[in-house]
Order: sequence, then structure tokens, then C-alpha cells
Amino acid sequence: MAGALSGKTPRLELDQITRAFDGVSVVDELSLALEAGQVTCLLGPSGCGKSTTLRIAAGVDKQNAGRVLIDGTEVSGKRRHLPPEKRKIGLMFQDFALFPHLSVADNVAFGLKNTSKAQKQARVSELLERAHLTDFGPKYPHQLSGGEQQRVALVRALAPKPQVMLMDEPFSGLDNRLRDDIRDDTLSLLKEEGTAVLLVTHEPDEAMRMADNIALMRGGRIVQMGAPYNLYNAPVDRAAAAFFSDVNVIHGVTRNALTDTPFGQFLTPGMVNDADVEIIIRPQHLKIDFDRHGKGPDPTPSDGVAARGLVRRARFMGAESLIEFTMDYDGSDLRATVPGVFLPKADTALWLTIRRDRCFVFACAKQRRVTDPFIAAIAAS
Repeated sequence: MAGALSGKTPRLELDQITRAFDGVSVVDELSLALEAGQVTCLLGPSGCGKSTTLRIAAGVDKQNAGRVLIDGTEVSGKRRHLPPEKRKIGLMFQDFALFPHLSVADNVAFGLKNTSKAQKQARVSELLERAHLTDFGPKYPHQLSGGEQQRVALVRALAPKPQVMLMDEPFSGLDNRLRDDIRDDTLSLLKEEGTAVLLVTHEPDEAMRMADNIALMRGGRIVQMGAPYNLYNAPVDRAAAAFFSDVNVIHGVTRNALTDTPFGQFLTPGMVNDADVEIIIRPQHLKIDFDRHGKGPDPTPSDGVAARGLVRRARFMGAESLIEFTMDYDGSDLRATVPGVFLPKADTALWLTIRRDRCFVFACAKQRRVTDPFIAAIAAS
């Protein structure tokens, strides 16, 4: 657990949480810990248990087993279950849930209890200024844009100085052009407050942009947890790699710890003979040898053996071009991305190399007796 490793008491701790509906586990023995000022994202596909985990942390739902602790104090367990208003948490959801009959200032002040009028006004003014909403106090929610409503919902949740902020897809309703700015402003404000944040999202880009730690969920469990860099560059399996970006899958069979591919042999130690192997590489790490353009013998550059492919289709995607190939070696399909504009005609022969240091090697999913439908769907793609 994070708190145990750092020696600090976690601000929020979920300890072996299990939640089942009609005998089916939606969250299965899940544990995680958040420290003050830390942003952790629960990331995963729909139905993996993210929102249920958040609801349990909030006290809106109750686990069948396990404990929820805030600052080391149990708030939900076998003998105790505090409601959300007793947990010193802030809640932010997709619909913002602002009170339409209250002004912006009154919405922000709503959660400030046992506080003098002067203290309320000071806290409201402080937060509105920090959220770039200084002149919005007298306005009503229907007079605000979606981005402005999101900021109001955030500062209303922060007004009582909660120890933990729980956020369920809070940016999903915003226009793409606004989303990045709103997320950056939100993250800055949360960091200034020193709040521990648990954010649910199904968007890898959002998790990478906001999180100190990402908890990748699948089938009610955390399958991998760590800093965004580590999850992206050291995925635990094919499904984890594919969740963060498009991937190419090169299939092979290992023999004597070696696997033949269009790009030469790969070391595959630790795998039994005749085991099916998947070598994963992202399109941006599949390189086109522009010096050869399909002419001459098979070269052997520093990246390894080059392989020839025929262009099936090329598309300009804005910042980059996507080129789809059919490989001479085995007829398999691979995709490469190239910065800028590069649109070779169909059936053009090009030589390709790969960044071996950017490849991930896994035993084929079907050999791991995978029953999770999410992994099975990716493995079959």
C-alpha cells in the first residue's frame, strides 16, 4: 500500500473491497491508498467497476467485504458505515448538480456549515478568484457555459476543505476545445488545496494528463498500478498496452527461447517450446526506411532486420499520417505513423524496421486461459 511504503497514513485507503450484485462480483478484493495532494485515476473500460469503487469510497454504496478508511479512521466496515456527509469528502459528478435556484456564490457557500457570514464570504471570494470566476458570484447556473458550471461545481466541492475529492468522469460533458484548459485549471486548484483525489475516467489521455498514479482496472480488479510513464512503457499484458494506444501484434511461435518474425528473431526466454507469442509494437515505433523505397536486398540496420511491406492505404490524420501495410513475410497487416504528410500510393513497396527496445513480448492470451471478455475481445482483434 502507498501509505505503508511512504510511512505516512493514507488520506484515503480502500482495503480489500468487494462488491457483488446478484452473486456477481463487480469489485473484487480491491485495495489502494491515496496520500494528501495525490491524484489517482481509476482507468478502465465501461463495466470494470470504476464507478462502483468510487461510490463505495463516497459512502453512496456499501461494500460486501473490506474497509474504507480516511486518515486512518475506519468510515465503513463490518460494524460501521458513515454516510457521505460525515466523511469529509468532496463529490463531483458528470452533471455538476448545481442548485438552479441559487446564485453562484450561494452554490459555493452551500457546504460551509458552522461558519460565520464573514468567513463564508471570504472563502467564497477566495475560491471564485482562484477559479477565474471573480465576477460570477451574482449569476445563476443557467447563465453559465458548461466550462463555467464545471468550475463552480469544483469550488463548491472544495469550499469545506475536504480531505478527499471523488470525481466521476467530471469532464465528459465538456467540449473538446475546452476540456484541456478546464482539466489543467482543475488540477492546479486541487494541488494547491492539497486534496487527495480519486478520479474515475475511461479516457487514457485524461488519466495520463492528470494522474500521479493510474490504477488500471479490469473485471473489478486493479491489474496494474503506477505512474503514467510506467504503465505506458511497461504494460503488464497486451490488453494494457492496447488500452493506451493502437498497437500492432506480431504473432510467432517460440523455439529454444527464440521467435521468428518478419523483423528477424526475438529473444523469448522463459517460454516453453512451441508456445504462441505476441510481440506488441505501437505504430509510431514502426519505422519506414525512406532511403530504400523498396529497392535492393534486405538491409540490416541497427534496429534489426528490415522487412518489406506493400502499402494498402495511407491517410492524413492532421499531425501525422497513418500508413497500413501488408507484409511480404506472412501476409499480416501492420500500421505505421509518420509525422506530417506522407501518402504513398497503394501497392508501393517500402522497407520497415522496428524499435526493438519499444516492443513488448507476451505469451498469447489464449494460453493464459483468459475468461475476461475485454481481454478476449482484444486478443481476437
